[in-house]
Amino acid sequence: MQKHLLEVENLYAYYGKAEILRNVNIHVKEGESVAVLGPNGAGKTTLLKSICGLVETKGKILFNGMEISGLRPHERIKLGIAISPEGRRLFPEMSVEDNLLLAGNGEKLEFVYDLFPNLKEKRRQLAKNMSGGEQQMIAIARALMLEPKLLLLDEPSMGLAPIVVETIAEAIEKIREELDLSILIVEQNTQMAFDVADRAYVLASGEVVKEGEIGSLEGIERDYFS
Repeated sequence: MQKHLLEVENLYAYYGKAEILRNVNIHVKEGESVAVLGPNGAGKTTLLKSICGLVETKGKILFNGMEISGLRPHERIKLGIAISPEGRRLFPEMSVEDNLLLAGNGEKLEFVYDLFPNLKEKRRQLAKNMSGGEQQMIAIARALMLEPKLLLLDEPSMGLAPIVVETIAEAIEKIREELDLSILIVEQNTQMAFDVADRAYVLASGEVVKEGEIGSLEGIERDYFS
């Protein structure tokens, strides 16, 4: 039986006095890929920031059985949590390879270059000169350089052409298969999420309103995204 790598229990999250998440409960098992879906403003990104320690929270966050709610972001990274953030957050004036090496010591370079061959070809180019899809690849590759146990992906398909979204989805599948990582992916693109995830949670107005295996969630766009 797979054990839970991540457990979020009765989570509340705040920006100042504004309550963004209410009583959120989710889990991710070892080796599992889980999607968090929902419309804009549902609290999806806030959930990932809560797991990373970037916002004020109440409730429990357990990682590998350890309560991490009181840990600082860098301490959570050391335990094995890495995020590819919304908006990519690259260093635009640095080369592709330097962006990657900032996150790790180079041991994972060959893997990420095998995953995204065009990054190897353009490793000396400045990040700001790469296409949106390539910048997304850099952001995912940079997170992998940290050698995480849990990979958090925040809207990896945002603003990308369908053909590039397909490439990103294939890469996520390869990451999961070859590195045996657990993945928590936040998405508005339900089709992409369904392609790479085993289960999903649907967030609306800061609360989990539905959860289940991917096959049980048909029609959620009509019910929650309109």
